[in-house]
Amino acid sequence: MICIKNILCPIDYSVYSEMALKYAIEFAEKYQAKLCLIHVLDIRVYDINNPDLYDVNIVDEETIAKLRERLLRCVTDDTRGKIAVEARIIQGVPFAEIIRAAKEYKADMIVIGTHGRTGISHAIMGSVAEKVVRKAPCPVLTIRHPEHDFIMP
Repeated sequence: MICIKNILCPIDYSVYSEMALKYAIEFAEKYQAKLCLIHVLDIRVYDINNPDLYDVNIVDEETIAKLRERLLRCVTDDTRGKIAVEARIIQGVPFAEIIRAAKEYKADMIVIGTHGRTGISHAIMGSVAEKVVRKAPCPVLTIRHPEHDFIMP
């Protein structure tokens, strides 16, 4: 039997992550699982001469608190009344922080949106979702097309 107690849902405020959140909420309600939302503040700074350079942007606690409140507002009060919801703001490299959070949070499932980029934009930007799928410690559900609604059987 599948036991889902903790669901991790990274949010980047795109239409894809909004759709992924809908899936995550449905699963959390069905399994009475705790839902952890995370937003990763990307610390990377790209330099034409040295793309491997990283710069840590220190964000003050007040800003983190505001960002956390914004993240919590992604879930309605009604939904928060049905399931436990936690919100985390993390600074780092998105795919690495999502994997780290999944391990720390002991996620049974990650639900993540993907932009579905191909070709040059995929080669340049890479895919956070693809890296998460490859390295995650748990199953990953990727949501690509916002026009495909999930219907719970």
